[in-house]
Amino acid sequence: MLKQRVITALALLLVLLPALFYRSPAPFIAIALVLMAAGAWEWGRLNGYGQVTSLLCGLVSVLVCTATWWLGVLEQSLALLWLLAGAAWVLVGAWLLRGGVSAWSGHPRAVRLVSGLIALCLAWLAVAQARVIGINFLLSILLLVWVADIFAYFAGKAFGGRFSRSKLAPGISPGKSWEGVWGGVVGVLILAFVWRWADAASGITVPSLYSHLGLKGGWLLLLAVVFMAAMSVVGDLFESLVKRSAGVKDSSGLLPGHGGVLDRVDALLPTLPLAMMLYSV
Repeated sequence: MLKQRVITALALLLVLLPALFYRSPAPFIAIALVLMAAGAWEWGRLNGYGQVTSLLCGLVSVLVCTATWWLGVLEQSLALLWLLAGAAWVLVGAWLLRGGVSAWSGHPRAVRLVSGLIALCLAWLAVAQARVIGINFLLSILLLVWVADIFAYFAGKAFGGRFSRSKLAPGISPGKSWEGVWGGVVGVLILAFVWRWADAASGITVPSLYSHLGLKGGWLLLLAVVFMAAMSVVGDLFESLVKRSAGVKDSSGLLPGHGGVLDRVDALLPTLPLAMMLYSV
């Protein structure tokens, strides 16, 4: 399993890194579009739809996102859209997690399908617009989620259950602990302040999300980073809720050793729009 995970990760990096650092944002945005389409296909299957309908979900998502790209939306200010998307993730995310697996299954299937496709399209739009802003800006968002996940994993392994008697969400993801969440928060705080210092030391022209927020004050940066770390956990738990409702372990087998695309981007679904909200508003 480990060998398979490493091979898949290396293959993805060989595709993503050259596209990310290419002088034009177009190659990376196109690859993100393909991954978003795969996620839309997985979403259809997770909600009980057949192969044809799930493929149509991917196709429709691609057409919608391609249209926004062609119309030049990526270069426009979308402050109101990101504010609404951020508020929806906070309010609806909390409501869905509180309802749990059984409540999710009780919502109309068409509503579940459409809401998930909207979330995927918004995540693609956010990552595409972040790449248009600059590589340093986009990487600062992506690394926040990855560092939160890594620190949460090791903190949960080392300290899980030692300081808190209750699990984070036992009915959704029994393995996650509050100690893991706190470890993730510590990790992203270190990342944010080190990255901000590196931006200042290097004199980079395109600021990271942390430098942008830090211009308004250190307290805003601290609160924003903690907020985004918490919302990355919401994204992770939300996908776990959907998979548990569908009775599956992985969203698909598209990425050997890693599961599916949604398994890799679940925490990014809320954090990408929220990062654009913090940048834009």
